[in-house]
Amino acid sequence: MTEPQPAFTDAPARKSLGQHFLFDPSILKRAANAAGSPKGRTVIEVGPGPGGLTRAILNEEPAKLIAVETDSRFSDALLSWPEAASGQLTVLAKDARKVRWEKALEEAGASGGPAMIIANLPYNVGTPLLVDWLKAGDWRGEMALMFQKEVAERICAKPDTDAYGRLAVLAQAVTRPYISFTLPPGAFSPPPKVDSAVAVFEPLPPEKRFAHIELIEQVAGAAFGQRRKMLRAALKPFAKKRGLKAELWLQDCGIDPTARAETLTQAEFRKLAESLA
Repeated sequence: MTEPQPAFTDAPARKSLGQHFLFDPSILKRAANAAGSPKGRTVIEVGPGPGGLTRAILNEEPAKLIAVETDSRFSDALLSWPEAASGQLTVLAKDARKVRWEKALEEAGASGGPAMIIANLPYNVGTPLLVDWLKAGDWRGEMALMFQKEVAERICAKPDTDAYGRLAVLAQAVTRPYISFTLPPGAFSPPPKVDSAVAVFEPLPPEKRFAHIELIEQVAGAAFGQRRKMLRAALKPFAKKRGLKAELWLQDCGIDPTARAETLTQAEFRKLAESLA
């Protein structure tokens, strides 16, 4: 049986949607399996475009694939695939930022545990989608997401590095993120101006996930908002809104008020957030 070709390969990428397409089968297979095998799992894909990664995921025999595509040129074409007719592929023709994910999974009849998310994310929506997924409940499982390499490095960064910031603190509060592989601009059509990378997010065991995810995001955002300042100065406005004196708050948490945000470990950010909870 001949495999269906990608949905609409001749359609040009739209810059306004941050589209950069992949067609190399070996790269697509690698991306589809970067976070583990999708076989028998429910998978969410955002921005399938002409369907190259969609086909690679379907080749791995997931129980259900939910493809979210705001570009009607591609969503309409994907609906013609036999997997859409059989119910294995569900196509949501909408902006991913407006999707209610738990409801979408329920309506698609998804089963088989937490859903994997595998996506060559449009550059203009990647970070806000990631933040939403990191805050998600138990429905969200492993993720393999393609970002600009610089963004992926920020997400996976360790303390005392220039790339370390709010995204790293947030990601590492609930997952173990790491870069699986990188790709040069020439791997895409059209080529972006920068390298790209697939970042994998392995959910931490429940007992190791930080419960107060919104608070740790707020603390990290305030601390890194003025990252060149000492913490007692960077966190002063944030602490004042909560009736706290930044220096005393930091001392009570066992943190040097003269330290800077990039030196704090995940455990220290957790202490600060827990003290507010």
